[in-house]
Amino acid sequence: MTIRFITVIVALVLLSGCVSLPPAHDYSHFKASDPKSVIILPPLNNTPEVVAPYSVMTQLATPIAESGYYVFPVAMVNQTFVNNGLTEASDIHAVPTAKLKEIFGADTGLYVTIEDYGTSYVVIASETRVSVTASLLDLQSGQVIWTGTASASSAEQQNNNSGGLVGMLVHAAVNQIFETVTDKGFEIAAITSSRLLSADGYNGLLYGPRSPKYGQPVTSQKQK
Repeated sequence: MTIRFITVIVALVLLSGCVSLPPAHDYSHFKASDPKSVIILPPLNNTPEVVAPYSVMTQLATPIAESGYYVFPVAMVNQTFVNNGLTEASDIHAVPTAKLKEIFGADTGLYVTIEDYGTSYVVIASETRVSVTASLLDLQSGQVIWTGTASASSAEQQNNNSGGLVGMLVHAAVNQIFETVTDKGFEIAAITSSRLLSADGYNGLLYGPRSPKYGQPVTSQKQK
């Protein structure tokens, strides 16, 4: 009876793992748009962490560029907005896409919202988590051609299974202090950004024209 029960539990775990992935994207609009360049707009910040937008924004360019797109320099884009009196992300996100196209000449704009950022402590565990959602818009038409969401946590790298309860409490407290002082969120933001945008990932961007894999069929690109 015990063996049968364990077998059922294992089967349920395996089954849940198989269906945990979200549905595959429909890339028809993305392929029709065929973008070559991207501007990254300052992220909306739904967290109390004031450093979150700067931390996340600086990490978004790498996976986009590595996927084969020209990414307008983040500092230049941000300064352009400031020079035009736009300092709040919400105001920048409200700028008509056609105006962004006129100013920057970019094919697409990446609109990002930070849902979670920072280090938290819960009794016997601490973690630094970064969660974001994003949309890629064709600046000519204003159409959304891709959306995504991703999350990463320092808990994925931790091992708290030794030392008993006291050891776990101490370990959690030390982790919280260390990750807060060193701004672990910057490192976790890089992982989140890669999971969100990389063309090598599930439901990420398609390979751009600067990638040797440009034009690779979606089925072979996304199924690992």
